[in-house]
Amino acid sequence: MIVNYGEALRMALDQAMQRDPSVIVMGIGVDDHKAVFGSTMGLVQKYGKERVFDTPIAEAALTGVAIGAALGGLKPVHIHIRSDFLYLAMDQLLNLAAKWRYMFGEKGNVPIVVRAVIGRSWGQGAQHSQSLQSFFMHIPGIKVVMPTTPADAKGLLLGAIADPNPVVMIEHRLLYYIDGEVPDDPIPMELGPAMIRREGTDLTIIANSYMVTEALKAAEFLRDNGVDVEIVDPVCLAPLDTKTILDSARKTGKVLIVDTSWVTCGASAEFAALIGEHACGTPVRRMGNAPVTCPVAKNLEEEFYPNARKIVHAVFEMLGKDVPLGDIPALSSKFKGPF
Repeated sequence: MIVNYGEALRMALDQAMQRDPSVIVMGIGVDDHKAVFGSTMGLVQKYGKERVFDTPIAEAALTGVAIGAALGGLKPVHIHIRSDFLYLAMDQLLNLAAKWRYMFGEKGNVPIVVRAVIGRSWGQGAQHSQSLQSFFMHIPGIKVVMPTTPADAKGLLLGAIADPNPVVMIEHRLLYYIDGEVPDDPIPMELGPAMIRREGTDLTIIANSYMVTEALKAAEFLRDNGVDVEIVDPVCLAPLDTKTILDSARKTGKVLIVDTSWVTCGASAEFAALIGEHACGTPVRRMGNAPVTCPVAKNLEEEFYPNARKIVHAVFEMLGKDVPLGDIPALSSKFKGPF
């Protein structure tokens, strides 16, 4: 069926809760009328307030509650409508949840899923726009996924709930109203394999989350001007599918990496290091947020974030070609904001 990204997440939660009474959903706004971009719509009415409940603004404490619930036999899905406030829960996630299984000889699992929302919208500014995937990639014991399509959203959420390890699932707010084909059945996706979103021969673009949609838009313009790019979407950042990334880099011989965050010490740095170590001689260029604090003004936001126009210019520069004349339309969004 065709549904949007938010509805696909709701379907995954509904099907997981139907099959497994230990699955609970918690977080700020999970039971309000907007229901976290529709992704928890109707769940409190169907499963009750014991399994679907709003939480106070106390990220560290509530993450501790989720970890304790997981150790006690439940499978919490803890939703953060802004990923920025996960900074407050870093000790709980990276010192407790990620390390528990190892420290206690695999005698206890912490099967929590943390859903965290990232990305631009109505001038979110310095403290509400950050994309924190590299923090979680850095620590063994925690898995990190960034679904791009509605099918990814549903399949990866089901896979994350079924996984015995803590999983951080990072969702971009501009993706929630994008439609796509989603299977009716509750089929979990494996956490690991990357996806080839577009095959090509001239250059590889490695992009994640919403940057994949910008890369696909850029690919249309590039195709019309004689450039054939391949687009690799890692989807799962930890564990990382290094084979698919390296195979594509070796195939095309040039790589542009486009991330949803800053490039310094970020996911793009890890991809570039991987290619440098194992696909020696492959030219690599990185693109991400400007190396400044995120601005609020819309005209400054346009300069801060990567987009299809910037991707096109980077590709032609890497290929040693002049950028042809022509308009690269901005992507439209059905996002209604402000959160």
